[in-house]
Amino acid sequence: MSEADALVVGAGVVGLAIARALAIAGRSVIVVEAKGAPGEETSSRNSEVIHSGIYYATGSLKARFCVEGRTRLYDYCQSHGVGHARCGKLIVAIDESELAGLDTLARRGTANGVEGLELLSRAQVRALEPDLACVGALHAPSTGIFDSHAYMLALQGDAEAAGAVFAFRAPFVGARRTSEGFEAEIGGAEPARLKVAAVVNCAGLAASHTARVIEGSGEVPDTLYAKGNYFALYGHAPFKRLIYPAPQNQGLGVHLTFDLSGQARFGPDLEWVETLDYVVNPERGRTFVAAIRRYWPGLPDNTLFPAYSGVRPKISGPSEPAADFRIDGPRTHGTPGLVNLYGIESPGLTSSLAIAEEVARLLG
Repeated sequence: MSEADALVVGAGVVGLAIARALAIAGRSVIVVEAKGAPGEETSSRNSEVIHSGIYYATGSLKARFCVEGRTRLYDYCQSHGVGHARCGKLIVAIDESELAGLDTLARRGTANGVEGLELLSRAQVRALEPDLACVGALHAPSTGIFDSHAYMLALQGDAEAAGAVFAFRAPFVGARRTSEGFEAEIGGAEPARLKVAAVVNCAGLAASHTARVIEGSGEVPDTLYAKGNYFALYGHAPFKRLIYPAPQNQGLGVHLTFDLSGQARFGPDLEWVETLDYVVNPERGRTFVAAIRRYWPGLPDNTLFPAYSGVRPKISGPSEPAADFRIDGPRTHGTPGLVNLYGIESPGLTSSLAIAEEVARLLG
């Protein structure tokens, strides 16, 4: 029977950051991941945006961790040679009715600690982005893009250098409480039982299922699947900044982002699904064109093509406001040494280093 201070379930970006934080703090750490490599699900299927922190309710975990995590993430990318660009973002009002929403976002962002926010007139926007159609915009200069895959590899490297051990294609089966912590069962080609002092469940899309097979998890929310499709652009987009429409109830609308090579991509939309399916239906491109032409009327015909999709783990339904991150530690469920993370969707990537510090604190 193997022994470790902590077992981390899931090697997405948050699991990697947590493993790194715990290992650097001197704990012996084992990470188990059902897939064959880190971050094969939500962590590698997103917009790769470093968010500023303006969308989230003041005082929420999302607001706190996004603002803290953004600063840490830029510093980490700089120190570890991870490709990134602080390109800024424009959130646009297409008509007069949306201007009040931008003002609300600006005030909320300022309250959250986001620096440099500026409301711009139509003329000021056109001076920055001549091809953009709007009546005004909110400029968030601290927003950026980065190479999420290189980031995950760097986190894994740091964790391993500090002594963490990774096991891939090793699905977590369950864990029961013992007098010294937990006895965990791991499946796969080489099944094992591990005696560990602590368990951290950051299984993302499988977080609710994972919590239900860990003794002592308490009340477990359901995880719902929100699929987001992305389309890419043939040719060049005439913008230097990320372009976002005014936010919607459960998403940020079909926005324009770039990768570090300059490839423009649009998305995500929002499609509630029952099972994991990453196929992008080309027919959805029609709604993309209509949404994009609201702020970029010059989008040429027949220039979008299906790129990829991702699925977010949500703990609020289609008719509900977006839920905050939920991080259940011993004070929540009463079980020492157990932390369950639910609903770690956007801005989870930006927040990952701050979330990792919080989990380390909860474990004492």
